[in-house]
Amino acid sequence: MKLMNLTMGALLLSGTAMSAQAEELHFIMCGGEVREADQAVVDQFEADHDGVTVNLEAVPWGTCQDKSLTLAAAGDPPSIAYMGSRTLRQLANNDLIVAADIQEDVIYQDGVLNTVTIEGTQWGYPHAFSTKALYINCDIVEESGQECVAPTTWAEMSAMAQGVVDNTDAAGVGLAGKDFDNTMHQFLNYLYSNGGVVIDPVTGENMLDSQQTRETLEFYGSLVAVAQEGPTAWERDQLKDLFNDGQIAMYVQGPWGHGQHNEDINQLVAPVPAGPSGESGTILITDSIVVFKGSGHEELAHDLAQRITSGDSQYDLDSSWGLTPILDYEAMGMTDVYYKDGIWPNFTATISTGGPEPLLEDFKSLQSVFTNMIQGIILEDDTVDNLVTIAGEELEEAL
Repeated sequence: MKLMNLTMGALLLSGTAMSAQAEELHFIMCGGEVREADQAVVDQFEADHDGVTVNLEAVPWGTCQDKSLTLAAAGDPPSIAYMGSRTLRQLANNDLIVAADIQEDVIYQDGVLNTVTIEGTQWGYPHAFSTKALYINCDIVEESGQECVAPTTWAEMSAMAQGVVDNTDAAGVGLAGKDFDNTMHQFLNYLYSNGGVVIDPVTGENMLDSQQTRETLEFYGSLVAVAQEGPTAWERDQLKDLFNDGQIAMYVQGPWGHGQHNEDINQLVAPVPAGPSGESGTILITDSIVVFKGSGHEELAHDLAQRITSGDSQYDLDSSWGLTPILDYEAMGMTDVYYKDGIWPNFTATISTGGPEPLLEDFKSLQSVFTNMIQGIILEDDTVDNLVTIAGEELEEAL
């Protein structure tokens, strides 16, 4: 009888050990594709964890984030997911994810971690990163009788744009004002270039109602006189077509813009000019790998997230997708990095002076705060002071 009990106990223990080893992580990868570098990380991860498999599901961006949120809300969360960092506050506030475990040997560019930080806690592993710069059509600028030299201040940018309007058939600058998220992004490029802050990433304090915001809104409004007709009908990516058609002399865009412009355009790329209260900056936008709460695989998921957002895997993503480098690869010992020359210094020089896409639970409310303020000044519906005051109050309600 004792022998039978011992035998049964051994079988039960054996079964428990086997079931503990046989674990499957559900990894939802937004974007609809599995990159070779990501698959290589997953393959090595599985090899290092006996009995562990990864169900790597690539889902198009249009439905990906909703799928992750729906599964989590239903109590069947993915173990890990690749998502836009703008979702982090919603996920954290609803207790659906666990804080990231950022390793000290992974050296992010200055400011990058602010894109995933809420009141001092990092909720995601940054994985894809973009910054912005000013594109200038030198052919149009020179046709206007001006030398095509990158403006370093708002005053110089305004003067160049006015010269284009006065002496050519083109508009001086492309201005985004449509009810769309990158209208807010365009404004934030200028706000962060003027020393402004929206939400303090450590304290969570609302900092929008400030002199820096008033100066930025006044400048944005002044550009209407030298911009394309009807800015409220245009979003940032549509300005690319105006730039390619020679209808605007300059606009702000990401590094991918360089390859999307017509080859016959003599284009100059420069950092976003500095405002009177700051130095040249940019909006910092990331996507992140997040570890969901309640899957039972949190520790393994952290390991996989750390692997896929560091080293060769992360470098492959940055360089092959033409993204601003998310890590300081040189500080981590890499040489001959892709971003040392060409247009890249214009996108990396302002990282440390840039600011994050603000993290709110209701992103649409955040977008509305900025759209209302921006459209208000474009359409001359109210004064700068009133518009900023109202925006500050609306942001406080949204928080």
